[in-house]
Amino acid sequence: MKLSPVILAGGGGTRLWPLSREHYPKQFLSLFGEKTLLQETLSRLNGLNTSIDVSDPVIICNEAHRFLVAEQSAQISKNISNIILEPKGRNTAPALTVAAIQQIKEEGDAVIIMMPADHIITEIELFHDAIKAALDMAQDNYLVTFGVKPASPETGYGYIHMANKIQTINEQSIHAISGFTEKPDRSTAENYLSSGDYLWNSGIFMMKASVWLEKIMLLQQEIANASSEAIDKGKNDGLFFRLDEESFLKCPDDSIDYAVMEKLAQNHDDKIAVIPIDVGWSDVGAWSSVWEINDKDSNNNYVEGDAIVEDSSNCFIKSERGLVVTIGCHDMVIVDTDDAIMIADRNKTQDVKKIVEKLKVDNRSESLQHRKVYRPWGCYDSVDSGENFQVKRLTVNPGKKLSLQLHHQRAEHWVVVKGIATVTKGDEIIVLHENESTYIPVGIKHRLENTTDKLLEIIEVQSGDYLGEDDIVRFDDDFGRS
Repeated sequence: MKLSPVILAGGGGTRLWPLSREHYPKQFLSLFGEKTLLQETLSRLNGLNTSIDVSDPVIICNEAHRFLVAEQSAQISKNISNIILEPKGRNTAPALTVAAIQQIKEEGDAVIIMMPADHIITEIELFHDAIKAALDMAQDNYLVTFGVKPASPETGYGYIHMANKIQTINEQSIHAISGFTEKPDRSTAENYLSSGDYLWNSGIFMMKASVWLEKIMLLQQEIANASSEAIDKGKNDGLFFRLDEESFLKCPDDSIDYAVMEKLAQNHDDKIAVIPIDVGWSDVGAWSSVWEINDKDSNNNYVEGDAIVEDSSNCFIKSERGLVVTIGCHDMVIVDTDDAIMIADRNKTQDVKKIVEKLKVDNRSESLQHRKVYRPWGCYDSVDSGENFQVKRLTVNPGKKLSLQLHHQRAEHWVVVKGIATVTKGDEIIVLHENESTYIPVGIKHRLENTTDKLLEIIEVQSGDYLGEDDIVRFDDDFGRS
């Protein structure tokens, strides 16, 4: 039976602010090596297909992130079976349900392995060994989860209570499950660690699509019905599949654990199992986690970017903008981005989410996006702004073009600083080289295009009474945004 990977790429990553933002969350960041967390997850099953028939992965993500998912998959030449777009996140149980329905509808039954896109696993061969053992159990109609052997009494993780050993497959011990516990207090977590009977909940699950649908229909019929309706009324858009919004929002916001696994654990006759793994796993849930998994200097500092470190230890220092200097700093996290600086006690980085909540209450853009904003055609960097003007640096990727559009309330001046621009302005098409410019009046249809195989960079000066991104009327767009 085929193994069908399902990647959940819808997390917000609020505790990794200011690097992670709502429009560019942590799964799209490179935090451990050159690949992003999504790319690491997509690459995680590479090599398994020598012994297992592995399908191209399905990715489930927010509509707003669809082009990031497609672009990052293409960057590592990873074929994607489908990208399912959620109109709004409804947690892991509805996500797995729509993936299972789609799997059976499109290709027939298969064993699904569901993995979050924002985790790290460093011991890939050991992880593959665990997958092979789990596959045997899943083909015998078990619902299998992977539990991480705890290294410390973490209070930020959920826990799985192991019961008796069911069997051993290829040196992988497989246990029944007594129960699940959400994030415990410190004392309880210490007791869990000393007992040896508890594992961190990795959020990775494996089961037949048909078995999951049978259980979800039995235990959470509301999720099953709403998910089925969201698929039936959904629409294909090339690589993307848009779930029907009205139907999908009927789903309760439930996790796989709460909706199904906890209930099955209460019945010892149900086929559920956990495989203990020690594979260098981290959910990268806070800056302290990022510090732990990266290489550090002789003073236990992780330093990235332009920094001078004096009499400092046990620090995480990351600069994307300019020089950062520390003197006498210990156990601190310092993250400097283009539009925000965060300085925190390394032992309190779980509280970063409180700052994000405050930013949202104050309607501050720093909770949503960076100064540099990524678009399917490239990106733009907001360089400067003031009363009735805004300056941006636009980077258009080779072969890409912006939508044919107009603005009712602003004019634009474009200056080419790198590459060659093909510009549609009304009925006219002009070609601009470096140091050449053009003016786009209010109300004129226009388009910027890069027909070359090199990057195009322009400086855009906007002027007008209103400069919001919603002052765009699109007439034609390669990315379906018309």
